[in-house]
Amino acid sequence: MKEEEDNNTGGFGRSQLNELLSDGSGFYSLPTQHFNEVFPRIFIGNAFVAQNAMRLQKLGVTHVLNVAEGTSFMHVNTSADFYAGTGVTYHGIQANDTEQFDLSAFFEEGADFIDKALAHNNGKVYVHCREGYSRSPTMVVAYLMLRHKMDARLAVATVRHKREIGPNDGFLRQLCQLNEKLAKEGKLNGEVGKLKTK
Repeated sequence: MKEEEDNNTGGFGRSQLNELLSDGSGFYSLPTQHFNEVFPRIFIGNAFVAQNAMRLQKLGVTHVLNVAEGTSFMHVNTSADFYAGTGVTYHGIQANDTEQFDLSAFFEEGADFIDKALAHNNGKVYVHCREGYSRSPTMVVAYLMLRHKMDARLAVATVRHKREIGPNDGFLRQLCQLNEKLAKEGKLNGEVGKLKTK
């Protein structure tokens, strides 16, 4: 059974990604900042900053990717109209922060938007969800895998080095599955080999 579980994710285990996300004692840390630049010109942050157009302009943000678009308590109710007149280009993805939600269905869409943002002269993209902790970091990790050929472990470590994050187990599973797919297609640089599940 364990061998079968390893095969389902290319042997790339959620437990090993979780180790990168937690501190030495095994606990996750909540973000200490409203936002962080986690990769050149890519910011991950929370709704508080996303809803402050003046703050975004001061940061030089040209594009906003809302990975929690919606009107419920766990979503962020912004749209292209919200940023009208600010010079900010907006894109929204209506994602739920649940283990059952298939965020991977939006990985390419999100990566395309981030690519377009960075293609602009001095373009900067603010990727957010409600807290900047689960949905938006997952999207940026997927972007690094898809466009920078990082394996899941390196992509998670890259983002975690700059910001405290905690994608839910369902999202981590989807990143492991993306890792397996990209590895099979030869689209990862220097893949570190199969990680084992605990």
